[in-house]
Amino acid sequence: MSNISKEEISVKFQELQKSICAALEKADGKSRFNYEKWEHLHGGGGITSIIQQGAIIEKGGVNYSGVSGNVPKFLVSEEEHSITKGATSENTFYATGVSIVIHPDNPWVPIIHMNVRYFEMNNGVWWFGGGIDLTPHYIIDEDVKFFHQSLKTVCDKYSLDFYPKYKKWADDYFFINHRNETRGVGGIFFDRLTENNELDKMQLLNFILDLGYSFAPTYTELIKRNAEKRFTAENKNWQLLRRGRYVEFNLVYDKGTQFGLQTNGRIESILMSLPQHASWQYDYKPMEMSEEANTLMKLKKEIDWI
Repeated sequence: MSNISKEEISVKFQELQKSICAALEKADGKSRFNYEKWEHLHGGGGITSIIQQGAIIEKGGVNYSGVSGNVPKFLVSEEEHSITKGATSENTFYATGVSIVIHPDNPWVPIIHMNVRYFEMNNGVWWFGGGIDLTPHYIIDEDVKFFHQSLKTVCDKYSLDFYPKYKKWADDYFFINHRNETRGVGGIFFDRLTENNELDKMQLLNFILDLGYSFAPTYTELIKRNAEKRFTAENKNWQLLRRGRYVEFNLVYDKGTQFGLQTNGRIESILMSLPQHASWQYDYKPMEMSEEANTLMKLKKEIDWI
């Protein structure tokens, strides 16, 4: 089974998409996902599933894709990645995965993002990538600890090195350099995982799937903890400002967004990660000792949440 094919991996990702959508519909209790199949310009396609105006979820997407084409030039020119050494834009690729972003209505419920993916080229090179990260509008320490512990539990099943390594990777990756702040409270992030002396291809796939299936129980628990909390107009204003930061990161730094745009991906699916509403207020400064100020103080790298 270590030689599992890209078609088999794609099927497993589609099953994951359906499972997560069902769990989120149940947690929301009002809205349902709308599904739309689409075809990629050069081959393959995907299934975009969007939920909007729910009781909990203002806008969310759980998208599956399985696309092919010529390897984009930016990918083969990344010299720091020896795994692509020797590849050219004449090589072809196949990429499949599930990507999720959920923007809740209540400011006390956090934004969450997950991506799990598989990539291979016709020269035999392949790898897995992905991660989950949390972006609370208001940081609640107990919730962040629960979130990180959930990720560590999955990671530890496969390697005790995974969580500390991939947490640091997330801290570094989900960082808004021009703001000198993290996008949220991190999580785990990894890329270009390939077979090594400890884990073969099937074991890596199992890690990816276990991580994917941990998404729904983790996030629905955070919904249960916070969805009934009352909020004010000031809370909503702060939520829109934090969403603005989310937009900045996704459009300026996110590699998944860049990959989609540079491979002629479906624009509606690529930009589904953006919230329905966001704002940018000039030189906003929260009151000292406020919940907003407390959150800003914790948007830093290398916080040990566990």
